Amino acid sequence: MTDVVVVGGGVAGLVAARDLAKAGAHVVLVEAGDRLGGMLRRHTVAGLDLDMGAESFATRTDAVERLAIELGLGNDIVSPDPRGAWLMTRDGRTAPIPQTGFLGIPGSPMAADVLAVIGQGAAFRAQMDSLLPSPVGARAESLGALVRKRMGERVLDDLVVPVAGGVYSTHPDQLDPDRVAPGLRAALQREGSLARAVLALRSRAAAGSAVQGIRGGIVRLVDELVADTVTYGVDVRLGTRATAVERYAVETLAADGTRERLPAQHVLASTADPARTTAPDRTGIELVTLVVDQPELDVAPRGTGMLVHPEAAGVGAKALTHATAKWPWLAGAAGGRHVLRLSYATPPHDDVTDPSGAATSLPVAPDDAVGTRATRDATALLGVPVTADRVFGAARVRWYGPDLAAADLAEGVVGIGETSSGRGLAGIVAAARAAAGRILDS
Repeated sequence: MTDVVVVGGGVAGLVAARDLAKAGAHVVLVEAGDRLGGMLRRHTVAGLDLDMGAESFATRTDAVERLAIELGLGNDIVSPDPRGAWLMTRDGRTAPIPQTGFLGIPGSPMAADVLAVIGQGAAFRAQMDSLLPSPVGARAESLGALVRKRMGERVLDDLVVPVAGGVYSTHPDQLDPDRVAPGLRAALQREGSLARAVLALRSRAAAGSAVQGIRGGIVRLVDELVADTVTYGVDVRLGTRATAVERYAVETLAADGTRERLPAQHVLASTADPARTTAPDRTGIELVTLVVDQPELDVAPRGTGMLVHPEAAGVGAKALTHATAKWPWLAGAAGGRHVLRLSYATPPHDDVTDPSGAATSLPVAPDDAVGTRATRDATALLGVPVTADRVFGAARVRWYGPDLAAADLAEGVVGIGETSSGRGLAGIVAAARAAAGRILDS
């Protein structure tokens, strides 16, 4: 019997396995695919090594920063360019995201950058928030309902839908304020208005950017975690699918057909049914990356990128990141070219993943259907013509969210990963380390 079996070699599995093995536990990690890292991978587009998935991490906790420092990457933690992002409203207007907001909720409704987005009439309605009794909206079941009651429909639609909806890929009417904005209700009651509550939360937040990155790409976390699995003696088994996950054992099937039962004192897993990698009802994101030589983009006309209202006419992308404007280290590596990352909602089926369920990068021709859509949307969002003849490389990747139908773990199995912790690298890392810590303390 081994000490711990970890099912899944994504970030959560790697972090947990590393911490456990470093503390002296004997750990077996099984991964169905042929590589580790899960949603953190790299691909090469037009000769540039780029993150396939996440390219930043949230700083509302120090979970990722502490891990990066432990892995020897502390000196390579970087902040994004301060110019910030823009947004596009439902009717196609573009403007910088207001500086004093939180998830799109304005802290100063009459500020000039808020007026530029919602107009004077809607700003006066939002300002009425300061006259409403604090209990109004305080018990709303969704972030959307809370904002609608306190500040009106226009603030919700023009600011919170593109910003909060863009961050969480969900309409604010389906977002739980206690999950996405912890402390907001309490601050509303304490401060007497939603705007003052936003300002109070911002004042209590750590100084600096809300996100950070790593010079060379977030995927460097995986490089160092994988190296540590070797250093600390983790028994890593690639191409090995878990066919059954129980409290004290995992049954596996290797690529050569070998079956094995691995008894263990503890089992950590992200899913109860590892075979369900492409459930038909899973939603996700298609990321199209363009590497372009377009000098007009040198001035970063839309800052570090755009968040887009889901019903904006004539634009299919829900967000665009001007990665070489956002990350100076990448601009240096790109040698004058620009890296654009456009995000799209995906249909409930998948033709861009490998059999293990992990995303795969596929090349895109600038003049095929995917490339034409991406260049058209980049042109609309950036206000600069992005033409196929200036595209030096393109690729697309599809990422799918957790399969909630396979999330019912057997009693005693420790849940880790996106299914248990929700989206977001910071939350996944923190939860995986906490789970490993509880096992070590038991």
